Amino acid sequence: AITDHGSMYGVVEFFKQAKKEGVKPILGFEAYVAPRKMNDKDPQKDKNQYHLVLLAENYEGYKNLLKICSAGFVDGFYYKPRVDYDLLREYSKGIIALSACIAGEVQSHLLDNNYDKAIETALMYRDIFGENNFFLEMQDHGMNEQQIINKGLVKMSQQLGIPLVATNDIHYINKEDAKFHDVLLCIQMQKTINEERMKFPSDEFYLKSYEEMSLLFPEEALENTVKIAERCNVELDFNTVHLPEFRVPLGYTKAEYFREICQNGLENRYKNITEEIQNRLDYEIGIIEQMGYVDYFLIVWDFIKYSKDNNIMVGPGRGSAAGSLVAYSMKITNIDPLRYNLIFERFLNPERVSMPDIDVDFCYERREEVIEYVKEKYGSEKVAQIITFGTMAARGSIRDVGRALNLSYGQVDFVAKKIPMDLGMTISKALEINHEFKELYDNDQEIKNLIDIALKVEGLPRHASTHAAGVLISKEKVTEYVPLSRNKDIITTQFNMIELEELGLLKMDFLGLRTLTVIRDAVDLIEKNHNIKVDFSNCMYDDSEVFK
Repeated sequence: AITDHGSMYGVVEFFKQAKKEGVKPILGFEAYVAPRKMNDKDPQKDKNQYHLVLLAENYEGYKNLLKICSAGFVDGFYYKPRVDYDLLREYSKGIIALSACIAGEVQSHLLDNNYDKAIETALMYRDIFGENNFFLEMQDHGMNEQQIINKGLVKMSQQLGIPLVATNDIHYINKEDAKFHDVLLCIQMQKTINEERMKFPSDEFYLKSYEEMSLLFPEEALENTVKIAERCNVELDFNTVHLPEFRVPLGYTKAEYFREICQNGLENRYKNITEEIQNRLDYEIGIIEQMGYVDYFLIVWDFIKYSKDNNIMVGPGRGSAAGSLVAYSMKITNIDPLRYNLIFERFLNPERVSMPDIDVDFCYERREEVIEYVKEKYGSEKVAQIITFGTMAARGSIRDVGRALNLSYGQVDFVAKKIPMDLGMTISKALEINHEFKELYDNDQEIKNLIDIALKVEGLPRHASTHAAGVLISKEKVTEYVPLSRNKDIITTQFNMIELEELGLLKMDFLGLRTLTVIRDAVDLIEKNHNIKVDFSNCMYDDSEVFK
């Protein structure tokens, strides 16, 4: 199961990899339960947050998890993504809940020797999730506190009839990976391994075998682990496209409106419409209708029209979309595909079904206005910006690990610079092609240890940020399909651009281009100072003076 703390970032990748390996993926997350609104009278009180493991039993449960997880980030959270009892009640269907680790609410009360409060909490959770959907979770990572808790859980289970379940909290796969995990924590906290900091209490947070678990827990708790795994059945949908709907004026069908815009645009673009030009337009329209992308073109046409109507500079178009006569007629692009013999099939091909992808450049200073227009038109709950993850590259891994191991800057810098700057370079490749780097690895134990750990962390996500261009526009509320996160004031998806496309969602690239802003200012100044109006859309590209 994947139950990341407070988030579902890794769910799609985990699902795909598990399926590929023939492993059943169980999808969930570990929620932080606490008041979502800040307690003005006693802010300190709000810092008490309890863990609760939530697993999707079915697709309805999965969709409810998306909503719970999103609300934790988006709705008035205080300092961490958090959910409260009301939210859990509202979206409890199809979810199996486990009382979590030492930080779980039931466990915390048992540790405080408040047995009555533990019982009251357990009954409340059973009431929220249902008779057979709440389990008392037993763990044993070699900690004395867990022994105390487990005794209390067995007693409670016998008294209340709430079933037990045995789990192990997994933060790395093999026991010997504990040291690599510790270095990762140091990198996250910007500490060294010698400093006073948060440490895991043992090296027991790995994927344990049945034999290891059977020595620690009663058979009933182990059997329930299997029963829960059998009950959790979620299939992610990679086959349905969820394009938002573009509303056309009364009296038109969507196809009629689309054709009219294209035909009017064609007549505007060409003085003499030959049979060849008309046939090319009709052919493209037919393909676009056949593939179900009429809404897509109308959406792009609409926000580009809005931009031009409001003097927001838009780029002339680029990429494969420049091969479309429909895009040229609709003034989505400004490049005549017939003049340059550009091919429509490079952009859309019924034999290779993929979402159309029109990258649009906007003036850097006014890009946000276009995004705001899209939010107003389709509803802010149907629009979100897209997350992107920075990963630990080869040199960066060496530097991060070196800092965590408290090695000198000079030594780490010397090792890092032995890795070539070639595109796609990895530490393993560097060891193969750079003799000096390999020699350092073979002959210096300290550097060997540094590189071994860097090899483990290389490629892992290092930080999340907002994608520079990507905007998601969905048919229903975004949280029907993906969980949301927050990057400062920007609401983003928790799934990346590729995963969103795989789930059939519409990703648009709203690129803010400084160059367009510079061109806009230059054109304005030329008109102001010299009374000459420069119009790039009517420029010829064979002026010998320019080439000179």
